[in-house]
Amino acid sequence: MEPVIESTGAADGAMELVGRLTTASNATFLATIGHAEVVYKPIAGERPLWDFPDGRLAHREVASYLVSEALGWSVVPETWLGEGPHGVGMVQRWISADESVEPVTIVPEGEIPDGFRHVFDGYDALDQVVSLAHEDTPALRRMAVFDAITNNADRKGGHVLPLADGHRFGCDHGLTFHEEPKLRTILWGWQGLGFSDEELAGIRTVHAGLSGALGRELAAYLSGGDLEALALRCEALLAEGVFPQPEYDRHVIPWPPF
Repeated sequence: MEPVIESTGAADGAMELVGRLTTASNATFLATIGHAEVVYKPIAGERPLWDFPDGRLAHREVASYLVSEALGWSVVPETWLGEGPHGVGMVQRWISADESVEPVTIVPEGEIPDGFRHVFDGYDALDQVVSLAHEDTPALRRMAVFDAITNNADRKGGHVLPLADGHRFGCDHGLTFHEEPKLRTILWGWQGLGFSDEELAGIRTVHAGLSGALGRELAAYLSGGDLEALALRCEALLAEGVFPQPEYDRHVIPWPPF
């Protein structure tokens, strides 16, 4: 598959680099296109992983946005493949998160805040037992459903971008759509609980779309095996009707979790 180079009317123009995000594992830049701020990840700067060796992380990021749009939940900011100073790469609208909000947090053992769900306990740098928890909100539930659909292998706490109005965006979706089960996330708080009617409807929409326009769009970014596995995941989620539960014969928490 050859890269599909896209543009958006709201962000047309030449890209100018502003700086580099040094905490990212792959080459990641903050840039501007016209008056729009964007994140730019050139394909040339991707670092292959043992379980994602094919160097198509940018394509999976765009595919994740397409699934987010099909769901109608705006989990993923506007994302496309575009040309930048370092070649073709993923381009995504920059989201200014509300730093006063912590949808995922670490607290002393057992001191789970009201409105939060416990995920797991561990030790901090001082060998004190702490608990990781995340908020129990419809917005974050939708993100967890999205992750289950896309088989997201890297939902860290820092990949949840909170807005003051309660909306939650997710970022860094390069490790998605693997043919094998790879769900690694800190959003396990709903494991085994039933999906809501809205969540089930969203999964059905994606599954139905795979045989139509959504499937044709995704085929430009994903392999046939990826698409077949996506359809099977949707079918399994609908048949079981509940949030996935961890499979403890493999790593189910991304490391580091933040």
